[in-house]
Amino acid sequence: MGITLHLLLHSDRDPIPDVPAVYFVMPTEENIDRICQVFDQYLNFITLEDDMFILCHQNKELISYHAINRADIQDTDMEAIMDTIVDSLFCFFVTLGAVPIIRCPRGNAAEMVAVKLRENLRDARNSLFTGDNMAAGQFSFQRPLFVLADRNVDMATPLHHTWTYQALIHDVLDFHLNRVMMEEGAGAEPSPAGARPKKKSRKTYDLTAADKFWQKHKGRSVQEEEEIRVVCCHFRDQNESGLGEDEGAIQHAVRQHSQAHLCRQRAPSESDLEQYKKALLDAGCDLSPLNYIKQWKAFTKMAATPANYGNSGVKPMGLFSRVMNTGSQFVMEGVKNLVLKQHNLPVTRILDNLMEMKSHPETDDYRYFDPKMLRGSESSIPRNKNPFQEAIVFVVGGGNYIEYQNLVDYTKSKQGKKVVYGCSELFNAAQFIKQLSQLGQK
Repeated sequence: MGITLHLLLHSDRDPIPDVPAVYFVMPTEENIDRICQVFDQYLNFITLEDDMFILCHQNKELISYHAINRADIQDTDMEAIMDTIVDSLFCFFVTLGAVPIIRCPRGNAAEMVAVKLRENLRDARNSLFTGDNMAAGQFSFQRPLFVLADRNVDMATPLHHTWTYQALIHDVLDFHLNRVMMEEGAGAEPSPAGARPKKKSRKTYDLTAADKFWQKHKGRSVQEEEEIRVVCCHFRDQNESGLGEDEGAIQHAVRQHSQAHLCRQRAPSESDLEQYKKALLDAGCDLSPLNYIKQWKAFTKMAATPANYGNSGVKPMGLFSRVMNTGSQFVMEGVKNLVLKQHNLPVTRILDNLMEMKSHPETDDYRYFDPKMLRGSESSIPRNKNPFQEAIVFVVGGGNYIEYQNLVDYTKSKQGKKVVYGCSELFNAAQFIKQLSQLGQK
């Protein structure tokens, strides 16, 4: 390799610019910190798939849905959360080697992220997005579209019982960072009298690109009767290994009722609502998630009330109403059928509108940012008029494998298109319900 200089990692040494370096070290935190002092690292994100990434795993509660949406959040706290998200997205685009066209909705956390990210990319465009950096990018021939979405645009999908393998494993097993942990039974033989019961051993499985079987089947739907039987065994085993049968039923009831409440076009009558609440309370359910959803829907309905635009006759329809009335109804169809039909989820539909340059009420008012352009009014920026071939979708407030798989299926139907899915954190239904419960208790 032509190595001519050997140095100890922690020794004092003069900088040697533009020279490749090979580090042979023990993987300790001290050694990694020392290496980070030497190089500019833009690695503040985690790639789970070739077309999927998340921002962080440790301390993810700092940028969680709960953290963003809690009622007592201060402006300084929100600024800190947005800065954390923007710093990680900046790292992503530096690594990608591309300056995207940014689209986002108005009036929510996604817009705050978009504005801050535009400024960061604009300030760095002459230093980090030139020459070799751009040549190394995946999207070298056409600038990608970057679509920012807010989790509140579709709160029903994360609560859905899905029937694709990857999403299902994330739903019912201890699955994070592409590793699933399962407890193995202690065996049928009872322990001798007076002896301590045998501890259950935990075994881990890495579900990565190296596992060809996993890669082939992770996006498949559970369709055959035998497959459904195996899946039901997973739910049964989960109950037997720590989540009691009653507790599992309670979680399921809250989850299903939350879905129904989100997807209803009309709110249930007060008498029906009281009956639902009584039945859930009698079953021992925590109604905090439902309390938050009710408050959130009331606020959204108020915010979506058409304003008076003089004599123009324009009555803008609220984004929530547009999405829920035409998009998430499929969730309730999926509750009734084990196998989901092919539908575009709200996030996928938004991407399709923006990627194909379609005029649609759902996305016509989305903001348009081009970090390569000099500062000026948004309306004066020349816009790309051709459909995009590459796109990144990012959900502020958390994402899930259901949306990811829906985007994968969408991409397969669009020849030549490339789509990457990202989110501030990755949660399953139980984890999302827990955050809703915390918000509903305040």
